Amino acid sequence: QVQLVESGGGLVQAGGSLRLSCAASGRTGSSYAMGWFRQAPGKEREFVAAIIWSVGRTYYADSVKGRFTISRDNAKNTVYLQMNSLKPEDTAVYYCAAGLLGRRYSDYEWPRGYDYWGQGTQVTVSS
Repeated sequence: QVQLVESGGGLVQAGGSLRLSCAASGRTGSSYAMGWFRQAPGKEREFVAAIIWSVGRTYYADSVKGRFTISRDNAKNTVYLQMNSLKPEDTAVYYCAAGLLGRRYSDYEWPRGYDYWGQGTQVTVSS
């Protein structure tokens, strides 16, 4: 069992930055892919970024490439999402997720690739 707790959300003006954190506890380790998803009101949950630490791979949605960076601190069991040049369309609830390795890498760009989810943190970008 893995528990995930997100933090760092808030209200920011367009062009600003935020850093989200996801603290993992329980049966954690490098055997998991870690991902960030987001869900805006009335929309489906969408992939933002993922990191597979054991093979040094990161993945990003086209909409955030060049603006967002996912990273992981294994010593702290924490995954970060640095978000720069934020836009109003980035407004959503952001969720951290952990998925057991062994799936196809493409699976980690979809919710089906993940086994555990955090409660979410709200990010609001004003224009």
